[in-house]
Amino acid sequence: MERPEYEYDRIEKLRRIEMDTSIKFQLLIVACINIGQIVVGYSVGWSAPIIPKLQDNSTSPLPEPITDLQASWIGSLLYIGAMSGPYVTGILSNLIGRKPCLLIGGCINVLSYILVITTKNVAMVMALRVMSGLGMGITTVCNIVYVGEIASTNIRGILLTSTGIVGITGTLIVYAVVPYVSYVATGYIALAISIAHVLGLFFFVPESPVYYAMKGQEIKTAKTLNLLGRSSDLDKVLETFAHKKGETSSKINDWIEIFTIKSNRMSLFITFTLGALQQTSGVAVVLFFATTIFQLAGSSIRPDLATIIIGVTRLISSLIAPTFVERSGRKILLLVSMVACAVSLGVLGLYFYLDRVKSPAIESIGWLPLVALIIYFFSYEAGFGTIPNAIVGEMFRANVRANGSALAITLTWLVGFGLTTGFNSMIDALGGDVTFWIFGGSCIVAFFFTYFFVPETKGKTLNEIQEMMS
Repeated sequence: MERPEYEYDRIEKLRRIEMDTSIKFQLLIVACINIGQIVVGYSVGWSAPIIPKLQDNSTSPLPEPITDLQASWIGSLLYIGAMSGPYVTGILSNLIGRKPCLLIGGCINVLSYILVITTKNVAMVMALRVMSGLGMGITTVCNIVYVGEIASTNIRGILLTSTGIVGITGTLIVYAVVPYVSYVATGYIALAISIAHVLGLFFFVPESPVYYAMKGQEIKTAKTLNLLGRSSDLDKVLETFAHKKGETSSKINDWIEIFTIKSNRMSLFITFTLGALQQTSGVAVVLFFATTIFQLAGSSIRPDLATIIIGVTRLISSLIAPTFVERSGRKILLLVSMVACAVSLGVLGLYFYLDRVKSPAIESIGWLPLVALIIYFFSYEAGFGTIPNAIVGEMFRANVRANGSALAITLTWLVGFGLTTGFNSMIDALGGDVTFWIFGGSCIVAFFFTYFFVPETKGKTLNEIQEMMS
């Protein structure tokens, strides 16, 4: 006996309600995750307005002002801790789960900003930067891996790019607030956000269904996927680990598989190269030393005001990527973004060249550094700055996803550490013009790399992406 038409309508209506509820649950989870990204963005931008404070006796909590060398280390030490963080994630995420790793990263962020509040000397500042970097490294990799595993295919790109956007919000908070409050107050602001992050993780974020599947816990896998509105993916998730039943999981084998399996090798090659080119575009240098750059350029715009304008620009432009990433795809956004970044950095280099040769035209274009950096960040955050993070979350096989992402991001941050540490030396040896032309040239290299090597992952499941990489 066939069901009446109204019965089918009722079932379809219930199915849609269930889907809407599950999407809202995914959004709630990612919102809790992204509070941690605010802390990450705060940590990245913190040194820009803090360094001038530490160089001024009237605003520094230290016995004496810091030197230029100490300022460089305060900017770059974040990367020392950050390079260690992903390996904590890689080791522990498959051992104790994704959620405990997220909580560990959140608690380390809490401790690092307690150190800000209690700072007594420059050694404590450097120590808190390393600890803050460690929390940033764990949080960043865990967030990418976790969101990539829990998100539905049709919104995965949007949710992954959202982590970058929220990180920009954290940096904007630094630029907009930190110049106008005391050093200690900057610690209290970040501490409050970090505590909210830990509480959100503890109460609202479930364990990843992929972790349960890795451990052979089929009932928990099914329950979590049902909560996420992804019950139809149960067979695919379980099938990924079916061949591992009865085997003893080997952490060493997981690392070896990054290099012995073709899809993992290609994933590492693509994610690391994109990340390295991202760093050599100069983004970390500009973020860490934004105030200093405007002072060097002799811009007619106040440095503190210029950094706020840049922060707002980054936030607005970053909204472009989620809007188009599931429509036009990842690749076209990357290509357009990279070209615009190259042009804007070339213009900034030209300004420094005119300044170096004492061109009379420099007096009438004091606004140019700000305009060039606004265009750079608008272009960067619209694609180059956000999409590589989404691609990292989509790459690698499930059993090596945490390790592979950790390795790629660590190598990327190693490049960033070298650049930020050597920035002042580059300026002294090469001049601002050549330095920023080098950054622009790396954007051109990134364009050709993306065109020839980066695949389009729009609309594909994680398993389909692995098949394509093979």
